[in-house]
Amino acid sequence: MSKEEKRKGRVEKKGRKAIFSSRAHNRKTDQIGDKRQMNKVKSEADMLAAARSYARAHQEEELSLLRNLAKIPAPSGHEEGRTTFVANWLRAQRTARGEAPLVEVTPEKDVLCWLGAGPKDPRPLAIFAAHLDIAFADTKALPLTEDESRLYAPGIGDDTGNLAGLLMATKELLANPQLLPQQLQILVVADSCEEGLGNLAGTKGLFSRLSGLGKKIESFVTFDLYLPQCISIAVGSLRFRISVITQGGHSYHDFGRPNAIETLCGLIETLYHSSPAQTLPAPVTYNVGKIEGGSAINAIAAKAKALFEYRSTSEEALKIMRTQLEGVVREEQKRPGVHIALSDIGARPASASTCTATQRALSSRAAQLIYELNKESPDLSPASTDANVPLSLGIPALCVGTVRGALLHTRKEWIDKKSLIDGLTLIFCLMANIEAETETSQ
Repeated sequence: MSKEEKRKGRVEKKGRKAIFSSRAHNRKTDQIGDKRQMNKVKSEADMLAAARSYARAHQEEELSLLRNLAKIPAPSGHEEGRTTFVANWLRAQRTARGEAPLVEVTPEKDVLCWLGAGPKDPRPLAIFAAHLDIAFADTKALPLTEDESRLYAPGIGDDTGNLAGLLMATKELLANPQLLPQQLQILVVADSCEEGLGNLAGTKGLFSRLSGLGKKIESFVTFDLYLPQCISIAVGSLRFRISVITQGGHSYHDFGRPNAIETLCGLIETLYHSSPAQTLPAPVTYNVGKIEGGSAINAIAAKAKALFEYRSTSEEALKIMRTQLEGVVREEQKRPGVHIALSDIGARPASASTCTATQRALSSRAAQLIYELNKESPDLSPASTDANVPLSLGIPALCVGTVRGALLHTRKEWIDKKSLIDGLTLIFCLMANIEAETETSQ
């Protein structure tokens, strides 16, 4: 028997989704393969129907959980309230044996729930995550309103609704361990510092921790943003603070002295209209998000500062733009009476160049489910999410939106209540069928 025949035999034995056309297979073997594929399709259809039934039956429970979560303030770096709530909620759930699951809280304020034997489990990990923080700095209870069809709250879609869905799916998997994969261990994570200048600190800390434990990570799926988003390309970023200091003085008597605001504005103008010295491997966007400076209308501004960022799907392109920025700053530094400081305030990694079979299988499965649930093609546009971290490491990863809504990152953000049914169905199917994606890719 050839190596190819042996390989195909092993594939069939494991019940993988494959149709073989090799002349080495006889008609009987082909029939067996077709039958197994039909059974898999049936199983997938059954799982989809069961997941939807569970989501419908528990919609009010999920809504109640979401209402409680949505009121808890969670600025990046200060997620303590939600961390405590989620950890206690998970500990209150029970496995099929009546035991509480193993739940950990990390120094980064991530909540880890191990569906298996915990960190000592030797199996590779399939990680499912949603982030705790929102884009608003509120430290008091967040406003929540609703009508018959919608929930309104800051961060309700990004990412509170997705987090509630992940928790509800986790509850069901804890109670029904027969639905869990055999070759993989599932780790559920509610992570911190995804938004803004949090710079993915929670997920970066998670992967550092797991690496220290010697854990092999098979895949990572984060639930974030809106249906039908299915993101497998990471938009990286470099973020800077540009500070300008001059002597300052009286607007009339000292006219002609360098003005920190004028210097800063000139520097920004140069950055916006300069072309890189070499061809970029991918497009780069740039943005000034905030400017501060000056003290009075009749005073030459002695201080000014700005927040500036580059974004790209290419790490190499970001490095080129950093070099250009540093060159512009050096030129402006040559002006007499001007001091400029360039500070790094954050970085998000872009995707690595590799695309594995597991990555393709994971993306295909999520896209298929999104279409089956919504009868629309997934939105595959690149974005910056917690998936950036594993994608930069060459680990198969996705970011999948599970709710419908609008007005992202505004205080009028809303989600459609009915979308929670489709969202929970999608989450549950991805978690319960994760092993099939790994097998298909082998």
